[in-house]
Amino acid sequence: MTVDGDAAQPTVPPRGRRWWVWVLVVVVVAVVAGITGWAVATVLRPAEDPTTATKYTYATVQSGQVGSSIALNTVASWSTTPVASNAAAGVVTSVGVKPGAVVTMGTTLYTVDLRPTVAAQGSVPAFRAIGPGDHGADVAQVQRMLKTLGFYSGPADGKAGPGTVAAIRAWQKSTGVATDGTVRLGDVVFLPTLPTRVALDGEVIARGKTVTGGETAIGALPASPSFTVPVAQGQAALMPSGTPVQITAPKGGTWNAVVDSQKPDPQSNSVNVTLAATGKAPICGNDCDQVPVTGDTLLASKIVTAPTVTGLVVPTAALTTTADGQTVLIDKAGAQHPVTVTATAQGMSVIEGVDEGFRARVPATADEK
Repeated sequence: MTVDGDAAQPTVPPRGRRWWVWVLVVVVVAVVAGITGWAVATVLRPAEDPTTATKYTYATVQSGQVGSSIALNTVASWSTTPVASNAAAGVVTSVGVKPGAVVTMGTTLYTVDLRPTVAAQGSVPAFRAIGPGDHGADVAQVQRMLKTLGFYSGPADGKAGPGTVAAIRAWQKSTGVATDGTVRLGDVVFLPTLPTRVALDGEVIARGKTVTGGETAIGALPASPSFTVPVAQGQAALMPSGTPVQITAPKGGTWNAVVDSQKPDPQSNSVNVTLAATGKAPICGNDCDQVPVTGDTLLASKIVTAPTVTGLVVPTAALTTTADGQTVLIDKAGAQHPVTVTATAQGMSVIEGVDEGFRARVPATADEK
């Protein structure tokens, strides 16, 4: 077959260009081969042993204590209930009881014009002088006082007969006043119950003060002040009912209490935690008079959020739970040792099941790796 013109010739790249093409082909083949080899190696390579891939530190099991607490202030405060009025008139010449003192039948509360005003028990307040021939519930209250003090042996029949009058004279002699056989208005203050803890109004009953009678001056206190702990809402969650609280008494020593109840305070966004005694005695026991009657008293306290437990201690991070739910420690060789956890707090645990001195594996922190 013929064609017009010159015969067609194959196109041949220039010599320099041909060299670069071969270089490109070689590179592409190498890359493909590398990727293929990496993929095959990755798929066929066995999984790493986690026991050899992870770095560890080691903790020694040793004797110790585990527990946690919060240091807060407990507020101790008394509540006073008015129970009697002063009936004497004149100048207060002395005060016989300190605020918060426990008074009994015949205790001298104060003196007016050097004449004692004493405590007696009764529901009827003093409203008149009591002398020969008088009768009534208030007379019976005086008779019971005289009988308790050992001056009267007759019945508390509410009749001021010769025996009662003689007893009044004997009692007056013991107090240093004229023995006229009549209990003057103001000589006795009847309180609902005795013994009781009292607080005298210092604005009314104080040395040198003038009283005219009728002043509400005598208050009764409960057996114990109230004890509360103001806390943030987050702290309240750590203090459920029954949480132990150790209060440092004003003069030293420790008063034990427990959390009784919680009451949110919406205004301050806080919670008032009320404490209760651990037994029948008050929180402050026989030392409640250490708490001032007026104002609030702040007492350093320790709220025990986790009771202290003594035993063999190990960092909680060393404990491992197996697939079947068993708690174990792992030694340096990777062997598992079952243990029982008896307490945990603040990153430490008390355990049973291994000996003291056991070296337990603990995963290293990022800083330790």
